[in-house]
Amino acid sequence: MKPDTVNPVEAVVGLEIHVQLNCPTKLFCDCPNAPAEEPNRHVCPICLGLPGTVPRFSRAALERAALTGLALNCQIQPLSAFDQKVYYYPDLPKGYQLSQHHLPLARNGWLEIAGEDGRPRRLRIHHIHMEEDVAKLVHETEGRTKIGLVDFNRAGAPLVEIVTEPDLRSPYEAMEFLKGLRAQIRCAGTAECSMESGSMRCDANISIRAPGSDEMNAKVEVKNMNSVRAVGSAIAHEVARQSALVRQGRAVTVHTRLWDPDRNITAPMREKFAGPCIPDPVVPPIRAAEEWIEDLQRRLPEMPGPKRERLVREYGLTGDEAAQMSEDRETGDYFEALARAAGIPARTAAQWVASRLLPALKERGESPDRTAMTPARLAELLMMAEADRVSATAAREVFYLMLTSGRTATELVEEHGFAQIDEAGELEELIRGVMADHPAAVQDLRNGKDQAAGFLIGQAMRMSKGKANPMMLREILERQV
Repeated sequence: MKPDTVNPVEAVVGLEIHVQLNCPTKLFCDCPNAPAEEPNRHVCPICLGLPGTVPRFSRAALERAALTGLALNCQIQPLSAFDQKVYYYPDLPKGYQLSQHHLPLARNGWLEIAGEDGRPRRLRIHHIHMEEDVAKLVHETEGRTKIGLVDFNRAGAPLVEIVTEPDLRSPYEAMEFLKGLRAQIRCAGTAECSMESGSMRCDANISIRAPGSDEMNAKVEVKNMNSVRAVGSAIAHEVARQSALVRQGRAVTVHTRLWDPDRNITAPMREKFAGPCIPDPVVPPIRAAEEWIEDLQRRLPEMPGPKRERLVREYGLTGDEAAQMSEDRETGDYFEALARAAGIPARTAAQWVASRLLPALKERGESPDRTAMTPARLAELLMMAEADRVSATAAREVFYLMLTSGRTATELVEEHGFAQIDEAGELEELIRGVMADHPAAVQDLRNGKDQAAGFLIGQAMRMSKGKANPMMLREILERQV
């Protein structure tokens, strides 16, 4: 569906984002907080909700949740507490979910993005609360009978739910917000934030109104988006769907819909449901001392925004280059280690990291902090290229050989004969041969057509298999002509 351009509307969007914290155990028991190969292996009486069990609150989860809040510029509340969010569904063994409905852990956060006009946009976060995850429902068919199975491995996993204000106005802003949020949390080291694997899940509350109006209309919740792009597509479709209803004089009703990625539409799921939330009498309230919050604040690493500004200031990168180098902590650390290596210009280092290293590591399933291509090893290769010991073409070939072989640049250059040819006599002979083979291009060059020089030098580089020094080739060619 395309947006209505005849009768324009303004989208009003708020997001609810569940992030699974990377704690070793679940929120209220010692079961591993990790996927299991078989269903119902990471379970115990507590996360199965058996009678008589008492939850044991994880301090590691609390610290990661608070760090997440601080990374998103939130205020950690001096008092927070858990409630029983009551509803009856097969994925909830106790008949209620422990969540922080009335007294959340953090409030009043914000995240800044670049708007579609390039200007900064500050999007507010209403609150962040902790809660336990529910089990996973698996629907299958036995013969003609549909059955539902429950896998409790995920039940009790530690989550934070990040609830934004309805500040977002377009699919673009929603996608940029999610990308920025993911970068902040990954930098804090508290969660993986992968929508593809399910460690970050996003629901969108979407309504429309006349541009400039303050009137809030009925909102529709959309679920089942498993990528940032899917969130943007679902919002765009839902805005168009609601606009069409209004044009037809029909009401937009409050309900929940599912995103169908195969048909690129939202489909009705159920009426909006909210069960009662009552204070939990067992899990004690959380009282956050100011000294504890200050200690957590000191533990936070440099966040992407300040790092981006510093990389521009200290290394002379462009804004786009600095954004790429500060997207996550591992990339930033790798870039700075490479840039500090003797003889490596910072922008050269950034360009190699962005255009060569990161794509190659992604293809190999590696990360900058877990690869044999250390900054020191890559610096050795780039210093050879900077000193004209290898050509740019040869340097790229050596780079990929280093990735697959684990050998050093010096070893590979010597073994494969990649060393750049800069012996004047050999290069002069090469130029004479190229000129003899392409007399028309030589005549064009003598007639003032400068592009002919590039052609002749390119032929010489091809004949030398990329080993000839191009600067020396140009000087020799100019003398010969």
